[in-house]
Amino acid sequence: MKIGKVSESVLKRSILKQIKTKRNEVLNGAGVGEDCAILAFKEAEHCAVSTEPLVLRNGRTVRHAIIRAVNNLAAGGAEPVAVTIAAMLPKSIEEPQIKILMAEAESVCAELNIQLAGGHTSVSEAVNCPILTVTGVGKIHSENVDTHYGKASSGRDAECHDTVGLDIVATKWIGLEATAVLAKEKEKDLLTRYPTHLVEEAKGFEKYLSVIPEAATAVKSGAFAMHDVSEGGIFGALWELAEKLGVGLEIDLKKIPVKQETIEVCEYFDLNPYELISGGCLLIAVNDGFDLVNALAKEQIAAVVIGKTTDSNDRVIIKDEERRFLEPRKTDEFYKVKF
Repeated sequence: MKIGKVSESVLKRSILKQIKTKRNEVLNGAGVGEDCAILAFKEAEHCAVSTEPLVLRNGRTVRHAIIRAVNNLAAGGAEPVAVTIAAMLPKSIEEPQIKILMAEAESVCAELNIQLAGGHTSVSEAVNCPILTVTGVGKIHSENVDTHYGKASSGRDAECHDTVGLDIVATKWIGLEATAVLAKEKEKDLLTRYPTHLVEEAKGFEKYLSVIPEAATAVKSGAFAMHDVSEGGIFGALWELAEKLGVGLEIDLKKIPVKQETIEVCEYFDLNPYELISGGCLLIAVNDGFDLVNALAKEQIAAVVIGKTTDSNDRVIIKDEERRFLEPRKTDEFYKVKF
């Protein structure tokens, strides 16, 4: 395609025509000549915004980009409402490929009940594969900001008695996102060692990637803070949650939930599942983790209490008698795999 903004005919035919899901909060959405989206919220609601860039290669898709952006909103206690997408495309791309990308974006938005409210699409010689920047917009009730998330975000200035002794709950399983991508992109390799049903099950982990349902339940249950587990894996996410709360941690390694399919895929590629992209897993800090686990079970969402916050500076992973100290997030294990 030609360098620069896509033509108006392509914009209308292969981009705007794909947008079907609507939300009442979006007063002005995507359109020819529209320079911004306009959203309206109720008086007691605040606007939440999250941005997620993603290069569409190595099995990464539009779905991953959108879900990551809205998962960030959900983890902040907000209800996702809309996304905008800025797409930088390679010169080699053809219009049918753009249409496919937009159809996938609309499909994900419909699934998550959010509106694709705007964006920008251009072609550049500087890129050799699509690069998306997804901005998610959500709404959060003022009570949630004032009583939980606003207070928790003040790090070591947070009130100690509020943040110490909280249960740490992990939902679903770690490594879901990376397992699904590797099972799809490296299917032939994996089938040389594992049965078809295991690889197919791993590919199906895509269905678990949204954390919107468990985040909504956690907010209703009085969760103090949440953090979605993405790049850097569960170890990186635990460190970042502890930094956010200004606390220490004691986490039982054996209680961290992981699927057997993830273990097998990690063994094949020699990866550490605890430092692996884990979209679909949400960490929740809450006063009574067991009550939350029960509430999530009623919504058919798996969850488990994996540890507690402490008044120490130590962030510790415990396995039997062995104690390991957590470190700040490292480069994700996923990037060790050659595509």
